[in-house]
Amino acid sequence: MSGERRGSRTGDDLPPKRRRIVYAPVTLSEEDGVRYLHFGTEWIQGAMRLKKPDTIELEYAQQMMAWSLFLEAPQAIAQLGLGAAALTRFCHRHYPDAQVTAVELNPTVIVAARTMFGLPEDDRTMEVLCGDAEEYVGDPARHGTLDALQVDLYDARAAGPVLDSLAFYSACRDCLRWPGVLTVNLFGAHASFGRNMRHLKAAFDGRVIALPEVHEGNRIAIAFNGPPLQVPWTMLRERAMALAKRFELPTRSWVDGLRSGTDEGKRVFRI
Repeated sequence: MSGERRGSRTGDDLPPKRRRIVYAPVTLSEEDGVRYLHFGTEWIQGAMRLKKPDTIELEYAQQMMAWSLFLEAPQAIAQLGLGAAALTRFCHRHYPDAQVTAVELNPTVIVAARTMFGLPEDDRTMEVLCGDAEEYVGDPARHGTLDALQVDLYDARAAGPVLDSLAFYSACRDCLRWPGVLTVNLFGAHASFGRNMRHLKAAFDGRVIALPEVHEGNRIAIAFNGPPLQVPWTMLRERAMALAKRFELPTRSWVDGLRSGTDEGKRVFRI
């Protein structure tokens, strides 16, 4: 999804101004067997290893699957911001019984995902919608329908998410079931990180934790909807080991990241 804001805000509690939608040019590059998606700049918006198209190449995108530590059999998964479709392809393959939906504003990104990044055509369990993520989560018909929601909304400037208001994150929570988990790609090295974390914590009653920074500053925040969660660290590690075999992802490092953001002396992960 691409877009930019017009004007500025004078406080975190003010509603977001209407966005002026600008479709960024979609460009590609390849290096060392990896195809990259760009929005007309050097910033990477997605990637696919040509010999392993069904894997998730970028570490921050891998971490967007951290919700799988807590949800065993999701029935509905949504991705806001398609990018190179790595998460959409991955969820479609590994959760064949779930309904997988991706929402992308820029139609050219959808074409690129289909033609250059191996995204299959829609079928019974996968749908790609060309539309605005803000309108998607704001639709009352979608409230309480998602188990996992993955949010990765950047424009060509890649300076921070283009949707970051308290109202937006509250609408994201409204879309989650009880329980449900949101993961969102933030930019830890930018001033937008603090604002996003404040809004996430306000929307999710403080039940938010951010994994350590990776790549060029990406930080994945995980927000929880539902009853209070208490899971022994030993159980989370066992879950991570099982997922590592199933997904071929560095899931055990996610547990280490969660623990580094909490009281490491506790035997139970509480949030």
